[in-house]
Amino acid sequence: MTTDSTLTPEQILGAAEDVLRRFGPAKATVVDIARALGVSHGSVYRHFPSKAALREAVTQRWLDQAHDSLQAITAESGPAGERLHRWLATLFAAKRKKALDDPELFATYLSLVDEHSDTVRAHLETLTDQIAHIIQDGVRQGEFTPVQVRTAARAVFQAAAHFHDPAYAGEWSDPQADTDFEGLWALLLAGLTGRRGNRDGHNSDGSKGSSANSTGKSTAAQQS
Repeated sequence: MTTDSTLTPEQILGAAEDVLRRFGPAKATVVDIARALGVSHGSVYRHFPSKAALREAVTQRWLDQAHDSLQAITAESGPAGERLHRWLATLFAAKRKKALDDPELFATYLSLVDEHSDTVRAHLETLTDQIAHIIQDGVRQGEFTPVQVRTAARAVFQAAAHFHDPAYAGEWSDPQADTDFEGLWALLLAGLTGRRGNRDGHNSDGSKGSSANSTGKSTAAQQS
């Protein structure tokens, strides 16, 4: 049983998520969260000084849930193309799972995100930094052509918006979504490596055009 003395911020955030799911952001209160935990609302305020601070922390927690797995991919030392594909596929899978498994909570968090633009901006910068790190590795490895890394990272992230921006969540259950993702990935990889495949499956330099297929495994495999 939770008591005032054993209460932790993580417990509060978990309870806040449950309360938001039940009541929505407009009706959920700190008193509701305290009641769900069996503690006084003053105990909640000892960890979060205001309702706004608590809502921002809940939003940050939700945005960060995919960060650990993405950061792990970023920190690896393997081929950059394979890592970047897996990073984008992991982000897509995480966002799609949130949207399809619990659409009501997903909609609730979208309303919270709108309240905390600075938090969202920092989140997006973190993700772009991770892409930049992988692209920089690819340039160093000779796998990617030399580019302005930060510009290229932003371009990749923006190009993939259909597969991570909640505005497109309604289309993520489309059976064609995985194929569309792989099609986008093939274009991104071609741009980063400077190679283009033609209709007979060969690159413009005459070599076998297996780059996109060998580097990019299916999104479905990433989710298994």
